Amino acid sequence: MKKNYQKKTASGVTAVELVLPDAVTVAMAEIGDAVKEGLLALAVATGLQVMTAMMEESVTALAGPKGRHQPDRAAVRHGTEAGSVALGGRRVPVRRPRVRATDGSGELPVEAYDTFAGSDLLGELALERMMAKLSTRRYRAGLEPVGAEVEATARSTSKSAVSRRFVARTETALSELMATDLAGLDVVALMIDGVHFAGHCCVVALGITIDGTKHPSAWSRATPRTRQWSRTSSLICAAGASTPPAQSWS
Repeated sequence: MKKNYQKKTASGVTAVELVLPDAVTVAMAEIGDAVKEGLLALAVATGLQVMTAMMEESVTALAGPKGRHQPDRAAVRHGTEAGSVALGGRRVPVRRPRVRATDGSGELPVEAYDTFAGSDLLGELALERMMAKLSTRRYRAGLEPVGAEVEATARSTSKSAVSRRFVARTETALSELMATDLAGLDVVALMIDGVHFAGHCCVVALGITIDGTKHPSAWSRATPRTRQWSRTSSLICAAGASTPPAQSWS
């Protein structure tokens, strides 16, 4: 019995949920060299073949079996193009399958490719490495070996690329932290302190609940040149303080 993986998106375009093939055949001849480089390199080479099979399964769920006439199909294969996926803190090139809707509405997403191509894992890994005090210049040294063939084509490991991911991930993490609702906390103390860092004065408020747990409540920064505060978030009032931090230098 054929499974129905299709669903309607908000725009009315038919998409397909991520599907897994019942079985995958691995071409051992293609991963023979990886065996000599260790178990991790072998696992990576095998995983890339499995990923290719998953992408083909997603395409089949959209456009039907390849080479079989289906007059009522809603999508057709549209070849492949250059793409890349996240792998162990890097991006590696792959062939991205393309599918187009038969009604002319445009290209349809291939869920398996979109899953592996996402950059969230790269940002999280960059943040993890930087928090472990590994510099952006030494980022490559902290990556796990994935095999010479994969490593030769890998990219997005330069100092500038890692730095951009680290900045973006820390900004996201800070925004999520500062958006946390503290209204339900039983705050009994509020600590405010500041430090000069790279020409900026950063002031942070820390709320302490009755059980001793510390909760970041707000942070502000100002530069000596402008002497103006730029407050990213202020939840001090919600944490129990009567007024937010001052908006100018004292």
